[in-house]
Amino acid sequence: MPRPRALVPRALVLRALGLGDLLTAVPALRGIRSALPDHELVLATPAALRPLVELIAAVDGVLPTSGLGPLVAPDGPWDVAVNLHGRGPQSHALLLGLRPNRLIAFGAAGVPGPAWRADEHEVTRWCRLVADGLGAACCPEALLLNRPACEPPVPGAVVVHPGAASGSRRWPAARFGEVAAALRQVGLTVVVTGSAAERALAGDVAAAAGLPDAEILAGRTTLIELAALVAYARLVITGDTGVAHLASAYRTPSVVLFGPVSPSLWGPPGRPEHVTLWHGDGAGDPHAEAVDPALLAIDVAEVLAAAERLLP
Repeated sequence: MPRPRALVPRALVLRALGLGDLLTAVPALRGIRSALPDHELVLATPAALRPLVELIAAVDGVLPTSGLGPLVAPDGPWDVAVNLHGRGPQSHALLLGLRPNRLIAFGAAGVPGPAWRADEHEVTRWCRLVADGLGAACCPEALLLNRPACEPPVPGAVVVHPGAASGSRRWPAARFGEVAAALRQVGLTVVVTGSAAERALAGDVAAAAGLPDAEILAGRTTLIELAALVAYARLVITGDTGVAHLASAYRTPSVVLFGPVSPSLWGPPGRPEHVTLWHGDGAGDPHAEAVDPALLAIDVAEVLAAAERLLP
């Protein structure tokens, strides 16, 4: 007979960030699940990410939140809180406000825990925290998501995703267009993705490539449809974005262009289906508006050569 809900211990995990942030935390979430098999595991994350959280198959519920805003959590005791959001102290204080019996977090402002390492890969960082705090085996390679139940909008496409959160991480639209045009000329179906706000950018890429309007999917897919598109794609070409992490989650071949941030911090796993292009030194500003010089150092021929290596 199952225990009454009030007697089930609960654990809250904070990761109130974006798509890529969620996907890099998947191995840590699985480590928490293995360490706390009898707990109700709740993830505090933006509500828009709920469809992908369900594909992780390690989380029991979502507490919708964004950034470091107040946590409107259900009443009752929390046995464990895990800070996968940042180094603190603001995120620590947010979780301590729920009065958990234990807080698993990096050490800061009187909170005990392991030291934060600025030069650590994002996936490895959170696995290390979970292993230290919960004694859980946490495999950084455990990135895979279940495939969405829906059909992809365009199966077997080459997905070109030109957008990024900041200008420093956006390779020029004209170059993405040259790549898309070359791949289309050899008979591949190419689609351009992005958010509704990036539809003009996607249109610029499509115009440079000679793609019809039907192949501009920016603003036309839900998050779960985007996941299906990537899961069944032949190839993904993108910058350092959440879509790159989706490609890792489905082992879809990908060419990922890095600019101010090194792939040693946010890159895909070292598997043959992923190629990272990087000519930087890690000194750039990931939040700047102007495209980073390291990203500009990647040329069209280099991207096409990487694509050719990955395409069967």
